[in-house]
Amino acid sequence: MKFVRMETQHVAQVAALEAECFSAPWSENAIGSELCNPLSVWFVAMDNDTFAGYVGSQAVMGEADMMNLAVSPQYRRQGVADGLVKALIAYLKEQQVYSLSLEVRASNEPAIALYHKLGFEQVGCRPGYYSKPKEDALILRKEWQV
Repeated sequence: MKFVRMETQHVAQVAALEAECFSAPWSENAIGSELCNPLSVWFVAMDNDTFAGYVGSQAVMGEADMMNLAVSPQYRRQGVADGLVKALIAYLKEQQVYSLSLEVRASNEPAIALYHKLGFEQVGCRPGYYSKPKEDALILRKEWQV
């Protein structure tokens, strides 16, 4: 599995997986516009020529926010999400970013377990953050030395 920066040729695949995984997905245009956003970095997981997943973030003044993370169903529970988050963190460290925060559905136990395994800690809750269905978001954060 290789983790590489998202490029134009990946945008349609990212958008398709986004629509498959999320009830309020980003559009293909919105995802594509992230390529031009100097605050954003997105990584994709590639199994040879097969797209396996993605992660996206935006960073401002040393702090990053994970926008979305998704893995294709056939690649789940194989370390792809773990690898994507680690690739993102390694890149952020190189950019002198010292923290990564994210929101996760309170019911998403597999994702919460992954984030805790990677050293994220809960720092808050956003009541009613998600729609379709309405649900609270846990706010998780990981910090490191740069």
